[in-house]
Amino acid sequence: MSGTVRRAGDGAPLKGIRIQIWAHTTEGHERDPWSHGATLTNADGVFQLEMPQIVPAFGQPHGHLAYDSGEFETVFLRPVMASSRDTSLSADFVLQPA
Repeated sequence: MSGTVRRAGDGAPLKGIRIQIWAHTTEGHERDPWSHGATLTNADGVFQLEMPQIVPAFGQPHGHLAYDSGEFETVFLRPVMASSRDTSLSADFVLQPA
């Protein structure tokens, strides 16, 4: 899973933003330790987390991503993969200051 995080208004990339990621994978459910994690954005606002292959849950292969650290308003995303054969998932955040 990968993506970018930018600030609302000016679109500036945000460094050091913690993004939580979880999904139903070939190795377990969303609650299992190997099917979720967190990562920080780099200087360009980019994040990436390697995890087992995402598989369909409730009919669609999808992931869950969240920002909820307080400096900005909470955002929850549920991007859906086009196909269960896809091996990556991307999502972009635009955060509004709290």
